[in-house]
Amino acid sequence: MAKTLFAVLGSVALLVGCNTAEERAEDQREEAAEASAAAAGAAVAALGLSEAQLLDADVVDANGRELGEVEGVTRGDDGQVNHLKVRLENSNPSRVVQVPVANLQPVKPGGETDLSTTLTAEQLAALPDADAVQH
Repeated sequence: MAKTLFAVLGSVALLVGCNTAEERAEDQREEAAEASAAAAGAAVAALGLSEAQLLDADVVDANGRELGEVEGVTRGDDGQVNHLKVRLENSNPSRVVQVPVANLQPVKPGGETDLSTTLTAEQLAALPDADAVQH
């Protein structure tokens, strides 16, 4: 009984540690994205939107179903935004992938700006992890 209890408590501690590390990484990404958006100001970053507007956007399919949420931008050597870091909906563990801006188009349902894509949820899931790609 004591061994089982110890094993369960150890598993819970590991889960809490993993969640904490994941949360810290997410917080760091969010802080970096917000700092970048503040530095960029109102200038158009991509798709006719400022970096702050991009960070407020969700990625949706043609039917308006949410596929993910923009968490940051990636700029090429020329300083242009060429990819968006998108946290995928319903991914477990949570994943952030690089989505080329060429695959996105702004839409404004109900006054808020979303980014529509023709990519499916499966195609988005097949994209490289945001942290694995360096531009």
